[in-house]
Amino acid sequence: MGEVWRARDTRLGRTVAIKRLIGHLDRFEQEARAISALNHPNICQIYDVGSDYLVLEYIDGRPLRGPLAVDEAIRAILPVAAALEEAHRRGILHRDLKPANILVTRSGTAKLLDFGLAKVLNAEIDATQTVEGVVLGTLTYMSPEQAQGQLADLRSDIFSFGAVVYELVSGRRPFAGNTSVQILAAVLHEDPSPLQSGTDLDRIVMRCLRKRPADRFQSMSDVRGALEQLLARPVQSQPSIAVLPFANLSADKENEYFSDGLAEEIINALTRIPGLKVTARTSAFAFRGKDQDVRRIGEALDVRTVLEGSVRRSGNRIRVTAQLINAGDGYHLWSDRYDGELADVFAVQDEIATAIATALKVKLSAASVRGRYTPNLACYEAYLKAVHEAQKLTPEGLSRSQEWFEQAIALDPNFALAHSMFGFHYSQLANYGLLPAHTAMPLVRREAGKALEIDPSLPEGHAMLGMVSALYDYDWGEAERRFGAAMATDPVPSQVRRHYALYYLMPVGRYEEAGDQCDRALSEDPLDVMTRLRFAQCLRAAGRIAEAQKEQRRALELDEQLWFSHFLIGLDHLIDREIQDATRHIERAYALAPWSPSAAGLFAAVLTKSGDSGRADEIVQQLEADRSCPTALGLAIYHLLCSDIDVCAEWTERAIADRHPAIFYFLTHAAALRRSHRWPRLAKQLNLREAQP
Repeated sequence: MGEVWRARDTRLGRTVAIKRLIGHLDRFEQEARAISALNHPNICQIYDVGSDYLVLEYIDGRPLRGPLAVDEAIRAILPVAAALEEAHRRGILHRDLKPANILVTRSGTAKLLDFGLAKVLNAEIDATQTVEGVVLGTLTYMSPEQAQGQLADLRSDIFSFGAVVYELVSGRRPFAGNTSVQILAAVLHEDPSPLQSGTDLDRIVMRCLRKRPADRFQSMSDVRGALEQLLARPVQSQPSIAVLPFANLSADKENEYFSDGLAEEIINALTRIPGLKVTARTSAFAFRGKDQDVRRIGEALDVRTVLEGSVRRSGNRIRVTAQLINAGDGYHLWSDRYDGELADVFAVQDEIATAIATALKVKLSAASVRGRYTPNLACYEAYLKAVHEAQKLTPEGLSRSQEWFEQAIALDPNFALAHSMFGFHYSQLANYGLLPAHTAMPLVRREAGKALEIDPSLPEGHAMLGMVSALYDYDWGEAERRFGAAMATDPVPSQVRRHYALYYLMPVGRYEEAGDQCDRALSEDPLDVMTRLRFAQCLRAAGRIAEAQKEQRRALELDEQLWFSHFLIGLDHLIDREIQDATRHIERAYALAPWSPSAAGLFAAVLTKSGDSGRADEIVQQLEADRSCPTALGLAIYHLLCSDIDVCAEWTERAIADRHPAIFYFLTHAAALRRSHRWPRLAKQLNLREAQP
């Protein structure tokens, strides 16, 4: 296609590279436009352009080559990730990423070359040349969509980036063959052999190399963040495990709660093992009923091992099978079968935890398993059913959950965790407007107090009392003390981190710290939709709007049926005056949760904004007349979004008097209210300084 000359710029006294093309001037102009739009220290700079030539930065360096040690490879490739991130931010795809297009200078600086330049494939000469025309890219590094001539987006570069890192670490290409046909077949249909670096880099690279773009990282910023996190940790990453929900093989399919409970108790036992990273329940159970490759599960949850199993219950007998699998290659590390009486279920849990610790070669202290309280079997079953129903987040599910909690506590009043979780159940009723806070929050205090009488160190109990102090008493000093006690445990349960962020740090205006706690909770429980939504709220309150929107999109991808996701996304769109997007999400939230006063108030607001004031007035009148549940917050939301700030303030005062727990979530979105002359009075009622929340 042309020639590249080394030349001397006599005017500025510098060495340059002159790229002169013979034909292909359309591709030439494309490269010129692409490079000239970029200004990044790791991208080759353009100095001048002519009718058939470019004057470029001369880079005295060598192509990036492996194999390299993991930490060395990450340090070498991170600047390239940053360069691609900048290019993608400006809407520019590279489409020909390969080691030959990454030069490392004598000072160690990586430079990315050749944006948008396609080369002619000649399989007999060099399999790394590119296909010109419909198929663009380098054969052994191109994405499947490029290989098929389909429209490519930034995720195509992410695939090529993964191929480069794979070769940089292993010294071999991920897709090989003696002819172009064989190489293309491998790119389209074959997974590369495991990288086997012995670190979490394996999962990062293999995720980049997924065939479907939707299964890869969705942005270079995500890839760069994952690499930076890995670099910040020791190369020999800690053992990690996800316990999937055990399959229920019993004749009675209603016994699913029992198989779930067995897996959850194994999670709890493993969490107490020092040095072992354990994925929290919410994320691990997201794969229930999904026939997915264990390697993909390991990548999604960022763990190196996965435990799966089954439970068969017949009368008073149980049979449990369990198998520990290497998430990197899918091979079994350990498996066993346990037969016994139903009353022996706790011993079975301990045996499995001990066997896993042995297989992973981590130290299992005696206290880690035997130090926990084991309730009687009937209580345990009722508790499992209560937790199972509560996760449905519907009035019916929460009602059934309450019945099971009451039964569990009646069967074993000394089960501290049941008391604490029962308290959280009451707080949820108040939070969603299903029970007045003046009724619910004293019950939260009662149950948390009972839990701490039984187990004074229980972090969940301290967190619940911290929540009551913050959201009901507005006693911020006591809330800080209680959450300090909850956060002093080791390890800190991910849900306790979320409670600390939402019920203390957010209300007092410490948004960045709240976001950090949610981020840490997500590292342990990456598929927890509610924590991701709360993380988005923290980011938005801190002014990090783009990041907040990204987290909201991730939450929606995880569970499109969760009404609260649509509620928050629709609320933000409406505040930003994006009526069409707001309407879509708010209508969905109201359809999924018509019982929620907050969803009703938000729906009335978008109707008003869309010109349907008649229907909006009907909903508002129903809220004003409803005495069956607290509606003040829903009406405050409506009047805020309709810019009736004085009326909004009146309903906000009513919600404060009602002690509605969600008042602080509302205030993070109520910038107009906080700027008004009504805010100092409201802040005083909340016992906050005027500068907060």
